[in-house]
Amino acid sequence: MNHDDLELAAEIADRVERFVRDVVVPYEKDKRRDHHDCPTDALVVELREKARSAGVLTPHILPDGKHLSQRGTALVLARTGLSPLGPLACNTCAPDEGNMFLLGKVGSDLLKDRFLAPLVAGTARSAFFMTEPAEEGGAGSDPSMMRTTCHRDGNSWVINGRKAFITGADGAHIGIVMAKAQEGACMFLVSLPDPAIQIERIPRTIDSSMPGGHAIVRLDNLRVPAEQMLGNAGEGFSYAQVRLAPARLSHCMRWYGACLRANEIATDYANRRMAFGKLLIDHEGTGFSLADNLIDLKQVELMIQWCAGVLDSGAPGGTESSMAKVAVSETLMRVADRCVQVMGGSGLTEDTIVEQVYREIRAFRIYDGPTEVHKWSLAKNIKRGWARAQA
Repeated sequence: MNHDDLELAAEIADRVERFVRDVVVPYEKDKRRDHHDCPTDALVVELREKARSAGVLTPHILPDGKHLSQRGTALVLARTGLSPLGPLACNTCAPDEGNMFLLGKVGSDLLKDRFLAPLVAGTARSAFFMTEPAEEGGAGSDPSMMRTTCHRDGNSWVINGRKAFITGADGAHIGIVMAKAQEGACMFLVSLPDPAIQIERIPRTIDSSMPGGHAIVRLDNLRVPAEQMLGNAGEGFSYAQVRLAPARLSHCMRWYGACLRANEIATDYANRRMAFGKLLIDHEGTGFSLADNLIDLKQVELMIQWCAGVLDSGAPGGTESSMAKVAVSETLMRVADRCVQVMGGSGLTEDTIVEQVYREIRAFRIYDGPTEVHKWSLAKNIKRGWARAQA
Protein backbone atom coordinates (compact mmCIF):
# COMPACT_ATOMS: atom_id res chain seq x y z
CA MET A 1 0.00 0.00 0.00
CA ASN A 2 1.63 3.29 -1.06
CA HIS A 3 1.56 6.49 0.96
CA ASP A 4 -1.22 8.07 -1.14
CA ASP A 5 -3.45 5.03 -0.63
CA LEU A 6 -2.83 5.12 3.11
CA GLU A 7 -3.71 8.81 3.25
CA LEU A 8 -6.94 8.18 1.31
CA ALA A 9 -7.93 5.31 3.62
CA ALA A 10 -7.20 7.46 6.69
CA GLU A 11 -9.35 10.28 5.32
CA ILE A 12 -12.22 7.88 4.63
CA ALA A 13 -11.82 6.36 8.09
CA ASP A 14 -12.04 9.79 9.73
CA ARG A 15 -15.27 10.57 7.87
CA VAL A 16 -16.68 7.18 8.85
CA GLU A 17 -15.79 7.72 12.50
CA ARG A 18 -17.53 11.11 12.61
CA PHE A 19 -20.63 9.58 11.03
CA VAL A 20 -20.73 6.59 13.39
CA ARG A 21 -20.20 8.68 16.52
CA ASP A 22 -22.53 11.53 15.57
CA VAL A 23 -25.31 9.74 13.66
CA VAL A 24 -25.22 6.00 14.35
CA VAL A 25 -24.53 5.90 18.10
CA PRO A 26 -27.85 7.61 19.00
CA TYR A 27 -29.65 4.77 17.18
CA GLU A 28 -28.28 2.24 19.67
CA LYS A 29 -31.37 2.93 21.81
CA ASP A 30 -33.75 2.49 18.86
CA LYS A 31 -36.45 -0.06 19.67
CA ARG A 32 -36.78 -1.43 16.15
CA ARG A 33 -35.56 -4.93 16.96
CA ASP A 34 -36.96 -8.34 16.12
CA HIS A 35 -37.97 -11.00 18.65
CA HIS A 36 -34.30 -12.05 18.92
CA ASP A 37 -33.26 -8.43 19.57
CA CYS A 38 -31.59 -8.13 16.17
CA PRO A 39 -31.96 -4.86 14.21
CA THR A 40 -34.90 -4.88 11.81
CA ASP A 41 -34.51 -4.25 8.10
CA ALA A 42 -36.44 -1.00 8.49
CA LEU A 43 -33.77 0.26 10.88
CA VAL A 44 -31.00 -0.85 8.53
CA VAL A 45 -32.61 0.89 5.54
CA GLU A 46 -32.91 4.14 7.48
CA LEU A 47 -29.31 4.01 8.65
CA ARG A 48 -28.03 3.25 5.15
CA GLU A 49 -29.91 6.20 3.71
CA LYS A 50 -28.14 8.43 6.21
CA ALA A 51 -24.80 6.82 5.33
CA ARG A 52 -25.48 7.35 1.65
CA SER A 53 -26.24 11.02 2.28
CA ALA A 54 -23.05 11.37 4.30
CA GLY A 55 -20.96 9.71 1.59
CA VAL A 56 -19.85 6.79 3.79
CA LEU A 57 -21.91 3.92 2.36
CA THR A 58 -19.70 0.97 1.37
CA PRO A 59 -16.66 3.18 2.04
CA HIS A 60 -14.08 0.41 1.51
CA ILE A 61 -15.05 0.18 -2.19
CA LEU A 62 -14.11 3.30 -4.12
CA PRO A 63 -16.37 5.01 -6.72
CA ASP A 64 -14.37 3.43 -9.56
CA GLY A 65 -15.12 -0.03 -8.15
CA LYS A 66 -11.65 -0.65 -6.76
CA HIS A 67 -11.36 -2.18 -3.29
CA LEU A 68 -9.15 -0.53 -0.70
CA SER A 69 -6.10 -2.55 0.24
CA GLN A 70 -6.50 -4.77 3.29
CA ARG A 71 -4.46 -2.33 5.37
CA GLY A 72 -6.69 0.51 4.23
CA THR A 73 -9.80 -1.58 4.80
CA ALA A 74 -8.61 -2.24 8.35
CA LEU A 75 -8.58 1.48 9.11
CA VAL A 76 -12.09 1.94 7.75
CA LEU A 77 -13.79 -1.19 9.13
CA ALA A 78 -12.47 -0.56 12.63
CA ARG A 79 -14.20 2.83 12.60
CA THR A 80 -17.48 1.32 11.41
CA GLY A 81 -17.18 -1.11 14.34
CA LEU A 82 -17.26 1.67 16.93
CA SER A 83 -20.99 0.92 17.19
CA PRO A 84 -22.62 -2.50 16.77
CA LEU A 85 -24.86 -0.73 14.25
CA GLY A 86 -21.97 0.90 12.38
CA PRO A 87 -21.16 -1.99 9.99
CA LEU A 88 -24.86 -2.28 9.11
CA ALA A 89 -25.18 1.44 8.50
CA CYS A 90 -22.02 1.71 6.40
CA ASN A 91 -22.54 -1.60 4.56
CA THR A 92 -19.36 -3.22 5.83
CA CYS A 93 -21.07 -5.98 7.81
CA ALA A 94 -20.82 -9.74 7.58
CA PRO A 95 -21.62 -11.67 5.49
CA ASP A 96 -22.15 -8.96 2.88
CA GLU A 97 -18.62 -7.54 3.02
CA GLY A 98 -17.05 -10.96 2.44
CA ASN A 99 -19.53 -11.80 -0.31
CA MET A 100 -18.77 -8.52 -2.07
CA PHE A 101 -15.06 -9.29 -1.91
CA LEU A 102 -15.57 -12.76 -3.38
CA LEU A 103 -17.80 -11.63 -6.25
CA GLY A 104 -15.49 -8.73 -7.00
CA LYS A 105 -12.57 -11.14 -7.32
CA VAL A 106 -14.04 -14.09 -9.23
CA GLY A 107 -17.59 -13.26 -10.36
CA SER A 108 -18.48 -13.16 -14.06
CA ASP A 109 -19.75 -9.90 -15.53
CA LEU A 110 -23.27 -11.32 -15.38
CA LEU A 111 -22.96 -12.23 -11.71
CA LYS A 112 -21.44 -8.86 -10.88
CA ASP A 113 -24.26 -6.99 -12.58
CA ARG A 114 -27.01 -9.11 -11.08
CA PHE A 115 -25.69 -9.76 -7.59
CA LEU A 116 -22.66 -7.62 -6.74
CA ALA A 117 -24.08 -4.27 -7.82
CA PRO A 118 -27.03 -4.25 -5.38
CA LEU A 119 -24.74 -5.38 -2.56
CA VAL A 120 -22.32 -2.53 -3.17
CA ALA A 121 -25.24 -0.11 -3.46
CA GLY A 122 -26.49 -1.25 -0.05
CA THR A 123 -29.94 -2.07 -1.38
CA ALA A 124 -29.70 -5.82 -0.76
CA ARG A 125 -28.56 -8.14 2.03
CA SER A 126 -26.96 -11.52 1.42
CA ALA A 127 -26.38 -14.87 3.10
CA PHE A 128 -23.66 -17.51 2.69
CA PHE A 129 -25.06 -21.06 2.81
CA MET A 130 -22.24 -23.39 3.82
CA THR A 131 -22.52 -24.70 7.42
CA GLU A 132 -24.86 -27.69 7.98
CA PRO A 133 -26.63 -29.25 10.98
CA ALA A 134 -24.23 -31.06 13.31
CA GLU A 135 -26.84 -33.68 14.22
CA GLU A 136 -26.81 -34.87 10.60
CA GLY A 137 -23.02 -35.02 10.42
CA GLY A 138 -22.92 -32.05 8.08
CA ALA A 139 -20.17 -29.58 7.30
CA GLY A 140 -19.02 -27.15 9.95
CA SER A 141 -15.38 -26.35 10.56
CA ASP A 142 -14.66 -29.34 8.31
CA PRO A 143 -16.17 -28.41 4.91
CA SER A 144 -15.28 -31.82 3.46
CA MET A 145 -18.23 -33.22 5.44
CA MET A 146 -20.70 -31.36 3.22
CA ARG A 147 -23.90 -33.31 2.64
CA THR A 148 -25.89 -30.83 0.53
CA THR A 149 -25.90 -32.17 -3.02
CA CYS A 150 -26.36 -30.73 -6.49
CA HIS A 151 -26.72 -32.29 -9.93
CA ARG A 152 -27.02 -30.97 -13.45
CA ASP A 153 -30.46 -31.07 -15.08
CA GLY A 154 -30.40 -29.52 -18.54
CA ASN A 155 -29.50 -25.85 -18.27
CA SER A 156 -29.98 -25.84 -14.50
CA TRP A 157 -28.57 -27.35 -11.35
CA VAL A 158 -30.82 -28.87 -8.69
CA ILE A 159 -29.76 -28.56 -5.04
CA ASN A 160 -31.02 -30.49 -2.00
CA GLY A 161 -29.96 -30.40 1.63
CA ARG A 162 -30.10 -28.53 4.92
CA LYS A 163 -27.98 -25.65 6.16
CA ALA A 164 -27.47 -24.33 9.68
CA PHE A 165 -26.49 -21.01 11.29
CA ILE A 166 -26.98 -19.13 8.03
CA THR A 167 -26.45 -15.53 9.06
CA GLY A 168 -29.01 -13.12 7.67
CA ALA A 169 -30.97 -15.70 5.64
CA ASP A 170 -34.25 -14.28 6.91
CA GLY A 171 -34.77 -11.17 4.80
CA ALA A 172 -31.78 -11.67 2.50
CA HIS A 173 -32.10 -10.88 -1.20
CA ILE A 174 -29.03 -12.77 -2.40
CA GLY A 175 -27.62 -16.15 -1.42
CA ILE A 176 -24.34 -17.92 -2.11
CA VAL A 177 -25.00 -21.65 -1.79
CA MET A 178 -22.38 -24.37 -1.49
CA ALA A 179 -23.19 -27.95 -2.48
CA LYS A 180 -21.28 -31.00 -3.67
CA ALA A 181 -21.55 -32.61 -7.09
CA GLN A 182 -19.77 -35.61 -8.59
CA GLU A 183 -17.03 -33.21 -9.70
CA GLY A 184 -16.61 -31.77 -6.18
CA ALA A 185 -17.81 -28.68 -4.33
CA CYS A 186 -19.82 -26.07 -6.25
CA MET A 187 -20.89 -22.53 -5.45
CA PHE A 188 -24.06 -20.88 -6.76
CA LEU A 189 -25.60 -17.40 -6.69
CA VAL A 190 -29.35 -17.35 -6.05
CA SER A 191 -32.03 -14.70 -5.77
CA LEU A 192 -34.00 -14.70 -2.53
CA PRO A 193 -36.60 -15.40 -1.37
CA ASP A 194 -37.12 -18.65 -3.23
CA PRO A 195 -39.93 -21.12 -2.40
CA ALA A 196 -37.41 -23.98 -2.56
CA ILE A 197 -35.46 -22.45 0.33
CA GLN A 198 -37.45 -22.79 3.54
CA ILE A 199 -36.38 -21.36 6.88
CA GLU A 200 -37.19 -24.03 9.46
CA ARG A 201 -36.32 -22.00 12.52
CA ILE A 202 -34.06 -19.25 13.78
CA PRO A 203 -32.44 -20.28 17.07
CA ARG A 204 -31.91 -17.61 19.67
CA THR A 205 -28.16 -17.03 19.97
CA ILE A 206 -25.91 -15.11 22.34
CA ASP A 207 -25.21 -12.39 19.76
CA SER A 208 -27.74 -9.90 18.38
CA SER A 209 -25.98 -7.58 15.94
CA MET A 210 -26.96 -9.17 12.62
CA PRO A 211 -30.41 -8.81 10.99
CA GLY A 212 -32.13 -12.10 10.29
CA GLY A 213 -30.27 -14.05 12.96
CA HIS A 214 -28.67 -17.41 12.13
CA ALA A 215 -31.26 -19.63 10.48
CA ILE A 216 -31.68 -23.37 10.01
CA VAL A 217 -32.67 -23.78 6.35
CA ARG A 218 -33.92 -26.56 4.07
CA LEU A 219 -33.19 -26.58 0.33
CA ASP A 220 -35.79 -28.70 -1.43
CA ASN A 221 -35.12 -29.15 -5.15
CA LEU A 222 -33.71 -25.65 -5.50
CA ARG A 223 -33.26 -25.05 -9.22
CA VAL A 224 -30.49 -22.63 -10.25
CA PRO A 225 -29.60 -21.65 -13.84
CA ALA A 226 -26.18 -22.98 -14.85
CA GLU A 227 -24.98 -19.44 -15.57
CA GLN A 228 -25.34 -18.65 -11.86
CA MET A 229 -22.64 -21.12 -10.83
CA LEU A 230 -19.52 -19.33 -9.65
CA GLY A 231 -16.78 -20.65 -11.93
CA ASN A 232 -16.90 -24.34 -12.76
CA ALA A 233 -18.16 -27.48 -11.03
CA GLY A 234 -15.67 -28.75 -8.48
CA GLU A 235 -14.07 -25.35 -7.86
CA GLY A 236 -16.25 -24.35 -4.89
CA PHE A 237 -13.66 -24.90 -2.17
CA SER A 238 -11.03 -22.89 -4.04
CA TYR A 239 -13.45 -19.96 -4.26
CA ALA A 240 -14.29 -20.33 -0.59
CA GLN A 241 -10.58 -19.90 0.13
CA VAL A 242 -10.56 -16.61 -1.81
CA ARG A 243 -13.18 -15.31 0.60
CA LEU A 244 -11.97 -16.99 3.77
CA ALA A 245 -8.81 -15.17 4.88
CA PRO A 246 -10.02 -11.61 4.15
CA ALA A 247 -13.42 -12.32 5.76
CA ARG A 248 -11.73 -13.64 8.92
CA LEU A 249 -9.65 -10.50 9.10
CA SER A 250 -12.65 -8.23 8.50
CA HIS A 251 -14.30 -9.70 11.59
CA CYS A 252 -11.14 -8.83 13.52
CA MET A 253 -11.24 -5.26 12.21
CA ARG A 254 -14.88 -4.63 13.13
CA TRP A 255 -14.73 -6.15 16.61
CA TYR A 256 -11.49 -4.32 17.33
CA GLY A 257 -13.45 -1.10 16.77
CA ALA A 258 -16.24 -2.31 19.06
CA CYS A 259 -13.77 -3.06 21.86
CA LEU A 260 -12.13 0.34 21.43
CA ARG A 261 -15.52 1.89 22.14
CA ALA A 262 -16.28 -0.47 25.05
CA ASN A 263 -12.95 0.45 26.59
CA GLU A 264 -13.75 4.15 26.16
CA ILE A 265 -17.01 3.63 28.05
CA ALA A 266 -15.35 1.64 30.84
CA THR A 267 -12.57 4.22 31.12
CA ASP A 268 -15.09 7.05 31.40
CA TYR A 269 -16.96 5.12 34.09
CA ALA A 270 -13.80 4.44 36.08
CA ASN A 271 -12.88 8.15 36.00
CA ARG A 272 -16.29 9.24 37.31
CA ARG A 273 -17.32 6.52 39.77
CA MET A 274 -16.27 6.91 43.42
CA ALA A 275 -15.74 3.94 45.74
CA PHE A 276 -14.01 3.70 49.12
CA GLY A 277 -13.11 7.37 49.11
CA LYS A 278 -11.51 7.64 45.68
CA LEU A 279 -12.20 7.21 41.99
CA LEU A 280 -12.23 3.68 40.62
CA ILE A 281 -9.32 4.51 38.31
CA ASP A 282 -7.19 5.16 41.41
CA HIS A 283 -7.79 1.63 42.71
CA GLU A 284 -4.98 -0.58 41.46
CA GLY A 285 -7.31 -3.43 40.43
CA THR A 286 -9.27 -1.13 38.13
CA GLY A 287 -6.37 0.96 36.86
CA PHE A 288 -4.31 -2.11 36.01
CA SER A 289 -7.27 -3.68 34.19
CA LEU A 290 -7.58 -0.65 31.94
CA ALA A 291 -3.80 -0.60 31.44
CA ASP A 292 -4.00 -4.24 30.34
CA ASN A 293 -6.76 -3.25 27.91
CA LEU A 294 -4.55 -0.56 26.43
CA ILE A 295 -1.75 -3.08 25.88
CA ASP A 296 -4.07 -5.74 24.44
CA LEU A 297 -5.78 -3.30 22.07
CA LYS A 298 -2.44 -2.18 20.67
CA GLN A 299 -1.42 -5.82 20.15
CA VAL A 300 -4.69 -6.42 18.28
CA GLU A 301 -4.14 -3.37 16.07
CA LEU A 302 -0.64 -4.54 15.17
CA MET A 303 -1.76 -8.14 14.52
CA ILE A 304 -4.46 -6.93 12.14
CA GLN A 305 -2.06 -4.65 10.27
CA TRP A 306 0.52 -7.44 10.00
CA CYS A 307 -1.98 -9.92 8.53
CA ALA A 308 -3.44 -7.25 6.25
CA GLY A 309 0.06 -6.59 4.93
CA VAL A 310 0.50 -10.28 4.15
CA LEU A 311 -2.75 -10.32 2.16
CA ASP A 312 -1.78 -7.08 0.38
CA SER A 313 1.43 -8.78 -0.76
CA GLY A 314 -0.67 -11.25 -2.77
CA ALA A 315 -0.08 -14.21 -0.47
CA PRO A 316 -3.10 -16.41 0.33
CA GLY A 317 -2.69 -15.63 4.03
CA GLY A 318 -4.46 -18.75 5.27
CA THR A 319 -1.97 -19.46 8.05
CA GLU A 320 -1.57 -15.81 8.95
CA SER A 321 -5.32 -15.19 9.09
CA SER A 322 -5.73 -18.24 11.34
CA MET A 323 -3.12 -16.80 13.67
CA ALA A 324 -4.78 -13.39 13.61
CA LYS A 325 -8.26 -14.79 14.17
CA VAL A 326 -7.14 -16.72 17.26
CA ALA A 327 -5.03 -13.93 18.70
CA VAL A 328 -7.57 -11.18 18.08
CA SER A 329 -10.69 -13.03 19.23
CA GLU A 330 -9.05 -14.32 22.41
CA THR A 331 -7.45 -10.96 23.22
CA LEU A 332 -10.65 -8.98 22.58
CA MET A 333 -12.51 -11.42 24.81
CA ARG A 334 -10.20 -10.39 27.67
CA VAL A 335 -10.72 -6.71 26.84
CA ALA A 336 -14.51 -7.01 26.76
CA ASP A 337 -14.54 -9.02 29.99
CA ARG A 338 -12.45 -6.41 31.79
CA CYS A 339 -14.79 -3.65 30.58
CA VAL A 340 -17.76 -5.46 32.11
CA GLN A 341 -15.85 -6.08 35.33
CA VAL A 342 -14.67 -2.47 35.69
CA MET A 343 -18.25 -1.23 35.37
CA GLY A 344 -19.66 -3.74 37.85
CA GLY A 345 -23.45 -4.00 37.77
CA SER A 346 -23.65 -1.22 35.17
CA GLY A 347 -21.59 -3.37 32.82
CA LEU A 348 -24.26 -6.05 32.87
CA THR A 349 -27.07 -3.78 31.73
CA GLU A 350 -28.31 -2.54 28.37
CA ASP A 351 -27.57 1.04 29.47
CA THR A 352 -24.37 0.91 27.38
CA ILE A 353 -23.14 -1.31 24.55
CA VAL A 354 -20.53 -2.94 26.81
CA GLU A 355 -22.59 -6.03 27.63
CA GLN A 356 -23.53 -6.50 23.96
CA VAL A 357 -19.91 -6.21 22.86
CA TYR A 358 -19.04 -8.90 25.43
CA ARG A 359 -21.71 -11.21 23.94
CA GLU A 360 -20.67 -10.50 20.37
CA ILE A 361 -17.00 -11.19 21.04
CA ARG A 362 -17.90 -14.46 22.75
CA ALA A 363 -19.66 -15.53 19.55
CA PHE A 364 -16.72 -14.29 17.46
CA ARG A 365 -14.50 -16.91 19.14
CA ILE A 366 -16.60 -19.57 17.38
CA TYR A 367 -17.70 -18.31 13.98
CA ASP A 368 -15.25 -18.32 11.07
CA GLY A 369 -13.59 -21.24 12.82
CA PRO A 370 -13.33 -21.86 16.58
CA THR A 371 -10.00 -21.13 18.24
CA GLU A 372 -9.31 -24.84 18.68
CA VAL A 373 -9.76 -25.61 14.96
CA HIS A 374 -7.35 -22.86 13.96
CA LYS A 375 -4.77 -24.08 16.48
CA TRP A 376 -5.19 -27.64 15.18
CA SER A 377 -4.60 -26.40 11.63
CA LEU A 378 -1.54 -24.44 12.73
CA ALA A 379 -0.19 -27.50 14.56
CA LYS A 380 -0.53 -29.55 11.35
CA ASN A 381 1.49 -26.89 9.52
CA ILE A 382 4.14 -27.05 12.23
CA LYS A 383 4.39 -30.83 11.81
CA ARG A 384 4.64 -30.56 8.01
CA GLY A 385 7.30 -27.90 8.31
CA TRP A 386 9.29 -30.05 10.71
CA ALA A 387 9.04 -33.07 8.37
CA ARG A 388 10.29 -31.02 5.41
CA ALA A 389 13.22 -29.78 7.46
CA GLN A 390 14.26 -33.38 8.17
CA ALA A 391 14.20 -34.44 4.51
